[in-house]
Amino acid sequence: MKTEAVLEAMRKGETVTDSSPAHEVMHQLACEAMKITAELNSGYHRPEEIRALFSRLIGRPVDASFGLFPPFYTECGKNIFPGKNVFINFACHFQDQGGIYIGDGVLIGSQTVLATINHKKDPKARRDNCFAPIHIGNGVWIGSHVTILPGVTVGDNAVIAAGAVVTKDVPAGVVTGGVPARVMGPVEEQEKKQRCIVFQMERSV
Repeated sequence: MKTEAVLEAMRKGETVTDSSPAHEVMHQLACEAMKITAELNSGYHRPEEIRALFSRLIGRPVDASFGLFPPFYTECGKNIFPGKNVFINFACHFQDQGGIYIGDGVLIGSQTVLATINHKKDPKARRDNCFAPIHIGNGVWIGSHVTILPGVTVGDNAVIAAGAVVTKDVPAGVVTGGVPARVMGPVEEQEKKQRCIVFQMERSV
């Protein structure tokens, strides 16, 4: 099978069965991704070198505003679609087979996991692979150690608190946190609470 056909099938959520021709293409993509990320993650690279390596990894040029602090991990790479002014912090892991779409102005904290791949519950078919894309809106801030599961859409300007496990869609403009993650309130409301806490601490000192 042709690589682009398999990548498109995964983005559409089609199942890839174990030991199939499509599964072999997945393995080839993983080997290529490991080769490029090994280069990306070894030694020091200037920002322009990081952008060039990441462009090789995803198979298309990234914007000049793109930023990344290695190490970075993926076993595909070709279904990552970053927007402009995106920053990815240390040690993130993108399982992007099903498609990861990142809007403009997104901040992704250290050790974040974006997972678009899953397995069937039936033990007889558990080695088959199922996919669902992740969509991250413009202006989203994802805290460190967050896990976002397959099929999740995060609305514009939302904040995902550190350590959250996001299992369902996040509305625009809210703060979400916890395991599993739940909406904690609008960003503006949470910002006011934080300012109030800081003000109270200052008064008590």
